[in-house]
Formats: sequence, C-alpha cells, structure tokens
Amino acid sequence: MRDPKIVCIGGGTGMSTLLSGLKLYTPNITAIVTVADDGGGSGVLRNELGMPPPGDIRNCILALANIEPTMSKLLNYRFEEGSLKGQSFGNLFLAAMNGISSSFKEAVAKTSDVLNITGRVYPVTSENVHLLAEFEDSSVVLGESKIVAAKKENGCKIKDIKLIPENPPALPEAIEAIRNADMIILGPGSLYTSILPNLLVKGIPEAIDNATAEKLYIANVMTQEGETEGFTVSDHINVLLHYGGIKGFDMCLSNTGLVSPQVLEKYALEGASQLFADREAIEAMSIKLYEAPLLLSGSSLARHNPRLTAREIFKLFF
Repeated sequence: MRDPKIVCIGGGTGMSTLLSGLKLYTPNITAIVTVADDGGGSGVLRNELGMPPPGDIRNCILALANIEPTMSKLLNYRFEEGSLKGQSFGNLFLAAMNGISSSFKEAVAKTSDVLNITGRVYPVTSENVHLLAEFEDSSVVLGESKIVAAKKENGCKIKDIKLIPENPPALPEAIEAIRNADMIILGPGSLYTSILPNLLVKGIPEAIDNATAEKLYIANVMTQEGETEGFTVSDHINVLLHYGGIKGFDMCLSNTGLVSPQVLEKYALEGASQLFADREAIEAMSIKLYEAPLLLSGSSLARHNPRLTAREIFKLFF
C-alpha cells in the first residue's frame, strides 16, 4: 500500500517517539492527542491563560516538523531561571499562536503549517477537561498530575477513571481521520494518563470500533511507577478495553530487547521493571502478538527506537 493513512492516539513521550519514526514511511499521519495534562509548564499556561495544555501537542508537532536544527533546538529550549524557569519555548510559541487564533484547534493547525509538519495533529477534544481517578479505598483525586502521587501514597489500585466533564465531544476532524484510516495505533505511552483519556472522549471508542482499519496496540518497554506496577501487557490491554469501551485490537507489538542492568537498576528505585508480553493471555483475547527488539540503544532511559518501531509496524501491515 502506498502512503497508508495512519492514525496514532495517545500523548506523552511515547507518542512523539512513534511519530518521528512513522514520518519516514508515510506522509499520511494523524496524531490525536490528549488534552488532560495539568502539570508542569503546560499546567501553568493552562491555569494562567485558560488554554488547553500545549505540552503533548507541542511534542507531537515537533516530532513531525521539518525544520532546521537550530529552530528545533529553540522550540525545545527550557528556561533555566526567573519566572519562566522550566517552561518550554515551544509551549510559549503555541500559547502565543493560541492568542492570535479563534480557537486552540486553529492555533495547532497554524503552528503545524509554520513548522511544515508531515501529517496532522489534532487535540482529541476542544473541551476543557480534567482527569479524575477513584481508588479502591474510595478516595478520589482530580487532576492528571496528582494521580501518580496519590496512587503511590495510598498504595491502592485505580478503581475507576473518568473525564470531568464526562463524555466531552471529540473533535470532528479526529473522528473523520479514524474513520478513513488504514491503520489505528494506540501506545506506547502512560496507560492511565496518556492513552486512556482519549478513549473517554465521546465518539472516539465508537469510531475505532466501526473503522475498517487494522488496530494495533504497542506495549511499553517498562511498567510505570504510580500507574502500572506489576502489570503484564495483557493487563494494559484489559484496562483499555474495560475503561476505554473499545471492543479490542487486532494486533499487539511488544519489545524483546533487554534493558541494560544499569538502566534497570535506576528504574527499580522507582518500582518499575521491564515489561514482557504474556503470550497466552494476549492470544486468548484473539489478539495476534508480534515481538521484536525495539530498544533505543545507548540511552540512559528505556525508550523505543523510532526507526526500528516504525519498520516493524510496516512489516506487520504492509
């Protein structure tokens, strides 16, 4: 298939890593990105300017951008002192674009044009949404940035998760992209705070289920402190099926490359461990499991290699 239409749904570092690899294979990429973030520099701009959080959107735009290295370095620059300490210039750029646009959707589109991106980036909804989690001890916390800390503090599993307000409408362009996709990819990324929030938006699960595209879940390399300690790959999938309301995936892609002992030791301090696929449980869900070495070598973090991951995806589908 020539230049297949690929829709990626998620957020965070995992999403931007995936996009930077996929753009080497096709120009027809649509990124549908969560807007539930309320921490860090994005949270500050959200609170002070009343705009959706720009961080995940910025990362996806930069992953797909076709710009000079100096411009890329500038947009990724974080201020090191003063009232802007920790803030990304790319976030400020998107905030300024939002100020001269009629909507955040328009601001994202204009920024995408200025940076000459391959494909399209859409916020999953135009609504001002927050993530709410209820734990097994019946405690409740509101705010994506507070969920991990709350889970670590109370030691309970998440019992339920929802968006406030509930069932916000999806961006029509996002629904249309899913409907016309040849391939729909969820992950890699934080299960509860990057991927799942997209599936809590009205219209997204239904569009995924009704699409004729192949549906792929890309498993994370590691479990995540405060979200998925002790999880298997099938546990991740079950959460998406249960809370996200989708019927299932056609395929799952999981890494087999071994994380170095030095990197594992660092993650172990945070209660995280390498994630391996539990084949029998996954195939019992009528999902085809594919495994390959996908690690980014030489990194101090356990990350997917963008090129290797994209190559394996295209071997599966095309």
